[in-house]
Amino acid sequence: MALPIGVLASGAGTNFEAIADAVASGQLDAEIRILVCNRPDASVLAKAASRSIATSVVDHNRYETREQFDAKVADTLARAGSQLVVMAGFDRVVTAGLLQRFPGRIINIHPALLPAFRGASAQEQAASYGVTVAGATVHIVDEDVDHGPIIVQAAVPVVPGEGTEALRRRILAQEHRIYPYAIQLFAEGRVRVEGRMVVIDGRPPAGDECLISPPLPNDTD
Repeated sequence: MALPIGVLASGAGTNFEAIADAVASGQLDAEIRILVCNRPDASVLAKAASRSIATSVVDHNRYETREQFDAKVADTLARAGSQLVVMAGFDRVVTAGLLQRFPGRIINIHPALLPAFRGASAQEQAASYGVTVAGATVHIVDEDVDHGPIIVQAAVPVVPGEGTEALRRRILAQEHRIYPYAIQLFAEGRVRVEGRMVVIDGRPPAGDECLISPPLPNDTD
């Protein structure tokens, strides 16, 4: 049975597109039950409509507190039957009220190799800091921003002098690869959390490789 997921997004929705395309191609054994968006003019809404995916606009400006907003979002996700909540460019900090409705079942993607460069403008932070490797991280959401247990990461080289936009595009390409992959791990029931560590059942032990943007492993072989 396909995993029922709810997607939270606020903007252009490129990660939403990558997830929806992975579902449509059969790469991802999931069903997007609903897209919840907090911005009525976000272009992600049209992208969902073009795929006949249900949408709901929950405008955060209509709520006095974050808790009230999160309660409405949680109710909307629950009514749609979402079993995993996927944050895909969602620009609101979630509160305990939403986290408690979906414990350990809310995930996010961040354009940096956490725990480095948390928060906004991660690509700019990486470029200005002078790192030689950057990347993207899919993690379980907790009450601290960009902090929860890490599920999967992808690394990319930083080319001196190339500029932040080029780095942003390189990282985004990896986001589009690893986010459907991470969701598929949940669909297969292979994700366990032990303390701060995520254990992927069936994954072979790592060797001593040093990899930049490697192919995603076929863990089930």
